[in-house]
Amino acid sequence: MKSSGAAMLAAKCPKCHKGNLFPVSLISFRKLSTVNHNCPHCGVVLEPEPDFYYGAMYVSYALSVALVINVMIILNYVFGDPDLWVYIVAVGVANVLLLPIMLRYSKVLYLYAAGKIKYDPKV
Repeated sequence: MKSSGAAMLAAKCPKCHKGNLFPVSLISFRKLSTVNHNCPHCGVVLEPEPDFYYGAMYVSYALSVALVINVMIILNYVFGDPDLWVYIVAVGVANVLLLPIMLRYSKVLYLYAAGKIKYDPKV
C-alpha cells in the first residue's frame, strides 16, 4: 500500500503502510481505541511520547463539530425547519453510531499529522 491516504483509511502504520495501528478490529468494542505500542510489521514506536494521543481529542472534537453541522444542514434540507428535539435526537444518534469510527480515526489522523513518522518504502 503506497498511498498515505489508503494507509490512513485502513489504519496502517505510517512508516511501512503494512502493520495495523490497532490490535482489534473496528467491530470489537473491547480495547476500541487502544493503539499498538509498536508496529507489528516494522517495529516502529507508534507512541512517540507519553500521553501522545491526548492531542487526538482536538481532532475528535473537530470531527464532532463537523458531524453536528452536517446533520443540521441535512435536517434543514430534508425536513425544512424541524423542531429542536429532532435536532437533538438526530445529533445524539449520529454521535453514538459514529463514535467508534471517530475515536479511531482521530488517533490515526493525529499520528499521521503530528507523529513525525515518515513513510519508508524500503521497510
